[in-house]
Amino acid sequence: MPRRELAAQIENLIELGYPALVGMEPAEFKAALEPLSRLLPTSTTTDNGDDRPTGSSGHLDVVLVLDSPKVPPDKLVASITRRGLPAVERLYPRQPLDFTPLATVKLPGGDAYLLLDVDRGAATLNVTPDDALESITADGRSPLTMAEGLAVLIHYPEFLQPNNCFSLLASRAGDKRVPALWLSERRPKLGWCWAGNPHTWLGSASCGDRVGAGVEL
Repeated sequence: MPRRELAAQIENLIELGYPALVGMEPAEFKAALEPLSRLLPTSTTTDNGDDRPTGSSGHLDVVLVLDSPKVPPDKLVASITRRGLPAVERLYPRQPLDFTPLATVKLPGGDAYLLLDVDRGAATLNVTPDDALESITADGRSPLTMAEGLAVLIHYPEFLQPNNCFSLLASRAGDKRVPALWLSERRPKLGWCWAGNPHTWLGSASCGDRVGAGVEL
């Protein structure tokens, strides 16, 4: 299943025009990402038979992330559509590029890598982002960055559910604002919430690991 999912995610990015965005032909783009397939887990925690996962369950085994200066957050947001409705960005007074990864979060080198064992954060619903960060770290997991959260929705828009939206604790802008993804008028929305405020419908997403192969795009 992980190999099939990675292949489907690569095809999704090709259909969305990402090869042209990074200055590559589709075949070249696919070949550049091929080394990531050697890093896929041999076992998974989800089994949907012949059906691909939708993400609605709140867990995904593998997600392909593009983290390149050629692919800024506004391009990622523009690629997200859920049930026919495009995503919107409402980070004012901040801009997407104001948010950078926490120094304590170690990202793989290169322009693309894999998230493994992604969880939407049901256990952190109605928990402040500050407290959720502590519990996620204590469990040996890592919070998601803005680019990672957007990558999840590019591939699996149903991962975002009205009763379980999620914060992206690993990206900060030097203040108490925490980026988050939720539904507003049924559209996916990239906004922010205060680090000390809990919400019954907002958890904090995390991953079990990140792996990369130094992919250059």
